[in-house]
Amino acid sequence: MLQFSAPVIGVQEVRDIQEEVYIFDAREQEEFDVSHIEGAKFLGYKDLNSEALEGVPKDAKLVLYCSVGYRSEKVAEKLKGKGYTQVYNMYGSIFEWVNEGYPVVGPDGKPTRKVHTYNAKWGKWVDRPDVEKVW
Repeated sequence: MLQFSAPVIGVQEVRDIQEEVYIFDAREQEEFDVSHIEGAKFLGYKDLNSEALEGVPKDAKLVLYCSVGYRSEKVAEKLKGKGYTQVYNMYGSIFEWVNEGYPVVGPDGKPTRKVHTYNAKWGKWVDRPDVEKVW
């Protein structure tokens, strides 16, 4: 699925530098509202939320994620086209993030076990039994 048109970055590395980078969620609003990586801003996929990019320097390190990495790769391509120079696609995206046991937060900013898995078919890629799959 991935074409590697944007450089990838692993979940462990993102976790290690989480406070030092801009993290953007390239899923749809309903997916983001179920849970997201703490500190991530909603950017969207079909219609980019340009407000999320306000004040972000073109040379800042941006990390994008979606469910598995396809949508975030496409959004990374768009951002590169807009002049952002350090745009990374988090390999495995939020599914890999939760599979590694890293936390996600709900709309209230509190930890949650829920993850929007897009649909039941895609939910098979989340293999942790402690994750509650929502679609």
